[in-house]
Amino acid sequence: MPYICPICQNPLMQQLSSKSYYCPKNHHFDLAKEGYLNLLPAQHKKSKEPGDSRAMMHARRNFLEAGFYQPMAEALANIINTHQPTAKPMHILDVGCGEGYYCRQIEAFADHPESLDLHGLDIAKNAIFAAAKKQQNARFVVASSKSMPYADQYFDLLLKVYAPANELEISRLIKAGGLLLIVTPGPRHLWQLKEFIYHDVKDHAVDVPLPADFTQIESQRISFKIHPDKDQRMALLQMTPFAWRANAEIQNNIQRSKHLEIETDFILTLAVRS
Repeated sequence: MPYICPICQNPLMQQLSSKSYYCPKNHHFDLAKEGYLNLLPAQHKKSKEPGDSRAMMHARRNFLEAGFYQPMAEALANIINTHQPTAKPMHILDVGCGEGYYCRQIEAFADHPESLDLHGLDIAKNAIFAAAKKQQNARFVVASSKSMPYADQYFDLLLKVYAPANELEISRLIKAGGLLLIVTPGPRHLWQLKEFIYHDVKDHAVDVPLPADFTQIESQRISFKIHPDKDQRMALLQMTPFAWRANAEIQNNIQRSKHLEIETDFILTLAVRS
């Protein structure tokens, strides 16, 4: 089994003919009817509902499902296709998966979807609930990326799209020779949106730090322009770390701008674990 107990770190096993998981110390976790596992113990929470709010989750889901980031998602899937082994399953974990958009894209564009073992992790329960309902062929878990409840060296590839994660945990989970695929903003990402907020807009830094035992083997820059409507612009703004600087006047200006064209710019970095 891929899971370990979030309380004692012993292996989690599934009971026969049951939707319960248990460890040797008798900690039990039930599979939700939507198909996900909640492996975030109450004592590990820092708030009642950690992670993105339901409103933020809906905004992000509506924006992504409108297809604005589709070219980047296809590029991710193509990288995975290139490195997918033919003779055995490929275990993949999407860290900070949200509502599972990229997991669904990976499956949709896979050359051999039947050989994929897709997993998604997020601390926001409402996001994992939505992800599990939409993709029955993947396994989703509510947990913190600081302490991920998976067995050592279980994954062939770990995907991290703008998501924070503990470097020691990344190294622990990926097999020797396994892959780490990271998406970070390119220099011009959302330039026109930032012009509403900052007087002096600067390029994003392109340096992508890697855990100590990883070596970069590939880098791609994916850039294209999008034309979101006023509501979609607000959803996009909420997905960014500079949203808190956008006061009511700035938000109004963004919404009222006519024919706003926004650059997107992504750096896709692939690294291998030694």
